[in-house]
This record gives sequence, structure tokens and C-alpha cells, in this order.
Amino acid sequence: MAEWKLAYHANCWGELGGSAVGVTSITQLSYRTFGAMDRAFADIAAAGYEGVELFDGNLLDYSAAAMRSLLADNGLALVAAYAGGNFIFDDILPEELARVTRAADRAAELGAPHLVVGGGAKRFDGIREADYHKLGAALDRVKAIADARSLRAHYHPHLSTIVEGPAEVAKIFDLTAIDFCPDTAHLAAAGGDPAQLIRDHAQRISYVHLKGFQKQPFAFTPLDRGDVPTDPILQAMKDVGFAGWVCTELDAWADPAEGARISREYLNRAMAV
Repeated sequence: MAEWKLAYHANCWGELGGSAVGVTSITQLSYRTFGAMDRAFADIAAAGYEGVELFDGNLLDYSAAAMRSLLADNGLALVAAYAGGNFIFDDILPEELARVTRAADRAAELGAPHLVVGGGAKRFDGIREADYHKLGAALDRVKAIADARSLRAHYHPHLSTIVEGPAEVAKIFDLTAIDFCPDTAHLAAAGGDPAQLIRDHAQRISYVHLKGFQKQPFAFTPLDRGDVPTDPILQAMKDVGFAGWVCTELDAWADPAEGARISREYLNRAMAV
């Protein structure tokens, strides 16, 4: 655990959404948090984290110089940019990859080590087996974009996509060479055992998203609250020799600074053992 570095996602400091212009222009559709990033960065740093992950929309709201100053003012490193796409529709794939490329360019310019993507659309009439092959091929193209910029690319399985639970995770990583960014709460919500999935796919994991999960009512929580204990997950990471950045996140919390502190306090205790 001494080789772990701790980051926090800035997605909790406002409502989550996308750029509205993306409704009519796929290349402009980015994830974003509708909140103040200067406040988010200050709260994340005050809670004791060393790095931050940003949605592509928030990252690209700033010039490289302005983002570099904001990071420096708070003593934070940019650890990752997060983007997404449908990734299964041939006609719009070039537009989606152009958007991923813009995020990768800015992340690389700022010295971030990681690029994370989520997605894999569910069609209105159901999932087709070919969609997994289309997604795998698109993720390989994302990996090539990242490799060309000295970034490490990761796929993040996510609720509401065609890759949610353990069976779909195994399927997609047989179809792509991209790394696996496990989100412990999303995997648990889809019926998976996050600790076991980390053990099963250890060779593909170089970056992790940690958060808690509560079944009823459905909610994401700070670490080690809710229904998914975090200790076994950390033990699995330790057992497989994980080293590098670990990003804690919490998609929504009434007091985002408090949520960041709660998770950091838990990690302080857990990593001291």
C-alpha cells in the first residue's frame, strides 16, 4: 500500500451531465460536472489527496495554462481524464474518437498518466452480440490514441452500458487489449464481487476507482459505508501487487468536501494497518 498514490474525482461538486450541444453534434458531447472546479480542487487538496481526475468537459473548459495554474495552486496532479462514447455505431465512431483525442491531447499536455473511457451503448431493441465486437475494436482504437500520447488507456465498465457484471467484463476483455479500470461500486451494483474481479483481471489493472455502494435505497457512498466492505477490495489490490494511482469518487453527496474527507479518513486507517 505504500506504493499507492491517492486521487479524488472532481465529479461530486455539482450535478452530473453532458454538454447540451452534443444532442445535435456528437463531437461536442462531453461529460461534465456543473460545478466550480476551483472549489472542488481546494476541497480535494484539503482532504489530503495528491491528485484529481476530471471529466473531459471540465478539463477542456480550461486552457492548458489555466488548468496548470489551478492544479499548482492546490498542490494537485492531474491523474486522469474521463471520456465516453456509444462506441458501437459505425457512422458516429469517428466523431466520438475525435472527442476522445481532444481529451487525450489535453491530458498528455498536462502530464496525466491515465485516460479512462466508459460506454458501449444499449440499443432500444436489445443488445446484439456484434456490439461487443464493435466495442472491443473501438476500445483498441482508444488505446492507440492513448499510446501515441504516452497515456495508459483504461475501460471502465458502467451501469447502463453493455458491460456491467462479471460475465460482460470477461467477454469484453477477451476482445480488446485496453486496460481495465474497475469501479468497485458499479461492479458490485451489477452483481459482481469487486475483490474477486481485481484478482481475476490483475494483469489488466493499473488504475482503480473506489467508492461505496448502498443497495436500498440505491446510492453511492463514501468508502466502507453501505453494503460493500472496502477492506477485502484493498486486500485484493495488495495481494496482486497493485501499485500506482487509486482514485476515490462519489458521484453525489450533499457535502462533497465531507464525502472526500470521510473516504480519506478511512483510507488513512486502512493503509496504516
